[in-house]
Amino acid sequence: MNPQMLFWIPAALRMLLIFAVSAVAWFFWGPVCGLLLCLMSMVAMVVLQLYYLYRLGGWLDNPRGEKLPDGWGAWTDIFSRLYRLRRDDEKNQAELSEWLARFRQAMHLLPDGVVIMDDVLFLEWCNPAAERHLGLQHGRDKGMRVTNLIRNPDFIDYIILGRYDQPLMLTLRERKLVVQIIPFENRRQILVTHDATESERIDMMRRDFIANASHELRTPLTVINGFLEIAQAHPNLDPNVRAGHLKMMTEQGHRMQNLIGDMLTLTRLESIDYPMRPERVNIHAMLKNILQEVEVLSAGQHVFSLRVEGPDINGSTEELRSAFNNLVSNAVRYTPPGGKIDLLWQNTMAGPQLVVRDSGIGFSPEHISRLTERFYRVDKSRSRETQGTGLGLAIVKHVLLRHGGTLAVESTPDKGSVFTVRLPASIVVEKADLLND
Repeated sequence: MNPQMLFWIPAALRMLLIFAVSAVAWFFWGPVCGLLLCLMSMVAMVVLQLYYLYRLGGWLDNPRGEKLPDGWGAWTDIFSRLYRLRRDDEKNQAELSEWLARFRQAMHLLPDGVVIMDDVLFLEWCNPAAERHLGLQHGRDKGMRVTNLIRNPDFIDYIILGRYDQPLMLTLRERKLVVQIIPFENRRQILVTHDATESERIDMMRRDFIANASHELRTPLTVINGFLEIAQAHPNLDPNVRAGHLKMMTEQGHRMQNLIGDMLTLTRLESIDYPMRPERVNIHAMLKNILQEVEVLSAGQHVFSLRVEGPDINGSTEELRSAFNNLVSNAVRYTPPGGKIDLLWQNTMAGPQLVVRDSGIGFSPEHISRLTERFYRVDKSRSRETQGTGLGLAIVKHVLLRHGGTLAVESTPDKGSVFTVRLPASIVVEKADLLND
């Protein structure tokens, strides 16, 4: 049976009941009484229906589930169905609100900018990343035309041409942005922005590294190949000249060997395939040995001092030795003869630190932020004279990163520099460990 027919059965039964009662009254008390009783029953039914219609209308004006009226007869089924529909609607609205809240939270945390516009480019919504990338403010700029908010000729041309299948590279607010418009629905468009500044910087560093490495290797190879060609063209070359050429080729060969060795060291420090293996590092013995090596490099032209007042630490002996040796060697290279170089290893509240102080040529403050870049040199001519590879401080930076440390630099032109290696207190060898050793 059709469920809708069940709805009408109680009403039909009530009508039959009214006619039956009226017929009985007609039979016992006459036709007037029977018709009057039937009329009064019909009027009561109509009044009751109007009352429930009035209550239903009031509920529809303010459809709250907990205020749904009670019914009688068929109205009981009507109100119960409306109640179920209302409860389902409230449940769907709650789920929709929850998903909308999750969507907004995801859009707020998204690193890429998202701007929703209508078909004539009026701003409807944007997330915080888009506000940072494009200089927008949702509360202030909502309802305004995006082309009036982003006044960039390349962006305007991109909008006018309408070639949205390809993204646009845009320089805006000192950032490199990848911008693309994605049409969706009939009257909506999404503007997506991606900050490519860091990627662009990494790509530029990679290109500079390849160019600098090629340049650094080309010079010694040119010298070696030149002397080899001279030797082949002049078999009877003067022994003294030949000896001079061999000496210079040996020096250039060592320079290439050092450069390649530093490049391999950097690669190893950056690779996850070479995890650090901590061990106890005897700092006093290490610094004493480094000092002996740089005294040979100095050839008696500098005055050195060493003070070890701090504890031993846990770390990589090989890596820390490389970093400390690079710092001290740089001090020797950039300090004129007669200068002084002081080494101090001490413990502080923040952790142990190595201070390398020299009375060298120094440099201006604008160079400090770039000192640890590969092949960056403050004085290129002097670096080549002292056989520097330009990778020493880059190695220092990566060694300290692996040990949780930092490098601080202070320098004054013609007065000297101070390089401070700061390491965390957690790597200090405790006294209990020393007693166990």
